[in-house]
Amino acid sequence: MDLTIEASFLPHNDPEASLAFYRDVLGFEVRKDVGYGGMRWITVGPKDQPSTSVVLHPPTADPGITEDEQRVIAEMMAKGTYATLVLATKDLDATFERLQATNAEVVQEPTDQPYGIRDCAFRDPAGNHIRINQLP
Repeated sequence: MDLTIEASFLPHNDPEASLAFYRDVLGFEVRKDVGYGGMRWITVGPKDQPSTSVVLHPPTADPGITEDEQRVIAEMMAKGTYATLVLATKDLDATFERLQATNAEVVQEPTDQPYGIRDCAFRDPAGNHIRINQLP
């Protein structure tokens, strides 16, 4: 089987704030920005990885989501427990310093984990947990 990851989805509750974070803070390029019914889906990705994208989407766009489910999603997003994205970099400390200088919300400073990786963590404007691993 020949599979690749084309896109993953992260929710947003403020498209402009999410766009600014992924484009201006992380340096991702904007690949698509689609509006429909007052909602926006913004596709971004690393400039040097054109076949891998992250779609920032309205979390309650599915008409099958109940009001109770919408409330739970909003609560989980506010706590940072709804969605996670794991990135990797060659220079974790420099990346951390650059992101911290933008006032991105720090969750964890660079740490050597007992399971063998060095990583740090931030939250994006929607509360999504963004972990960044040190590449070997």
